[in-house]
Amino acid sequence: MNGIVKHILIATIYAVAGIATTGVYLFMAHLQDRPDLFSWHKVILEEQYSEGNSEVTTFESYLALEERVFNELDKEIYLDLDKPGWRQLNRFSRASLSDPESRRVNWNRSFELKVAKPKAKALLLHGLSDSPYSLRAMAEKLHSQGIWVVGLRIPGHGTAPSGLIKATWQDFAAATRLAIKHLHKEDATIPFYIVGYSTGAALAVEYSLSVLEGEVLPLPDKLVLISPAIGVAEVAKYAVWQSRLAAITGLEKLAWDSIQPEFDPYKYNSFAVNAGDQIFQLTEAISERINRLDSGNGVQGFPSVLAFQSVVDATVIPSALVDRFLSKLAPRGHELVLFDFNRRSEVEPFLKSDPEQMSRALMGEQKLSFSVSLVTNKGSATNEIHILNKMALSDVISTASSDLSWPKGVFALSHASLSFPDNDPLYGDNVDKNDKGLQLGMVGFRGENGLLTVPQDQLTRLRFNPFYPYLEQRALLFFDL
Repeated sequence: MNGIVKHILIATIYAVAGIATTGVYLFMAHLQDRPDLFSWHKVILEEQYSEGNSEVTTFESYLALEERVFNELDKEIYLDLDKPGWRQLNRFSRASLSDPESRRVNWNRSFELKVAKPKAKALLLHGLSDSPYSLRAMAEKLHSQGIWVVGLRIPGHGTAPSGLIKATWQDFAAATRLAIKHLHKEDATIPFYIVGYSTGAALAVEYSLSVLEGEVLPLPDKLVLISPAIGVAEVAKYAVWQSRLAAITGLEKLAWDSIQPEFDPYKYNSFAVNAGDQIFQLTEAISERINRLDSGNGVQGFPSVLAFQSVVDATVIPSALVDRFLSKLAPRGHELVLFDFNRRSEVEPFLKSDPEQMSRALMGEQKLSFSVSLVTNKGSATNEIHILNKMALSDVISTASSDLSWPKGVFALSHASLSFPDNDPLYGDNVDKNDKGLQLGMVGFRGENGLLTVPQDQLTRLRFNPFYPYLEQRALLFFDL
């Protein structure tokens, strides 16, 4: 009997090992059976900034290094492009529709907008795989209101997707501190604000928590957070293992979660696995710091926060913004502006699920430590919008009218849309049609599947925010402008 059990056990072990080996092989084959890698996926630019760079200790030296990395980009990647088929719609092909250098301003670079006598100073931090362009509209508006603005190009961004193969969130955080020291050195007396989008918002939160924990740097007076990356899918924690396997010769494609044509001049379409690992690590670091600082009555002394979030978001977990961040802060004038999905009756039957749970809970009977504004339909039969408001520590809901409405055919905002107005020259749908530049927001192809080189989900995802004027107005009021 013992011999039979032994043989069954051995057979079971071999069967499980065989199934596991086959599964791994099929998974690896699937990942490898993807589009070819180009120079912008493979070339690691040597002049990219890293936390351990002892020669870059000021924002000025950071900008000097940035100039060198763009020169290296031009030499190593632009001049390496030898496939004619990519020239018309590729950001790394000179004079193509997507070449950022052919546009009036290359917003992939850090920028500074000074004023003679600034009312305040603001640091703008973009998102993962994005560039400073993602907060261009906000930067120009703040500058017009007398704010001295610095828009940071976060390391690994604005150049080539390969920049995110080795970059770490500590690199991002170190560059953030260089920019803040620059702002503080120039004038330490005026109010200091940070506007962060997605990962940039997470960096703003991480920085503020670090100062509260004792890091000797100026604490921001206020934070505006747009689609903040406070929580991401749990699967991101396993990205590090796939990234490590990619170091094996012949498995380079494993370094990529997606490999796509690079037609966007200001955002990477290909996404490095390491980037997912870094944002996961950053969100975990934020949670750990909050837990250390929470005395039981919420984190004390955190800068006032105005956060904007869509109830539907395929990039971050919307509820994490509340559960892991806002609800952990002691009351201090914090507010969440929540953009609902389009509740017109003919739209809802097409939705996979009703994302109403978050808004229902927030607008319910519970008393929150922060205020909530819900931008939502006046009713299920109209695209017109009104705003429901509930103050912190109150159960009373008031209603404010607006002149906003959902555009035809739009059923929800997206993670990528909140920071762009409808007249954005690249992503908007209300721009000059005679402009010869690339207008991704105006693209409305319909036809058969499988014909376009550009993934269809890239064309259907909303790129602009029809409610951007409201977002901008709320930000200006929050900054006392």
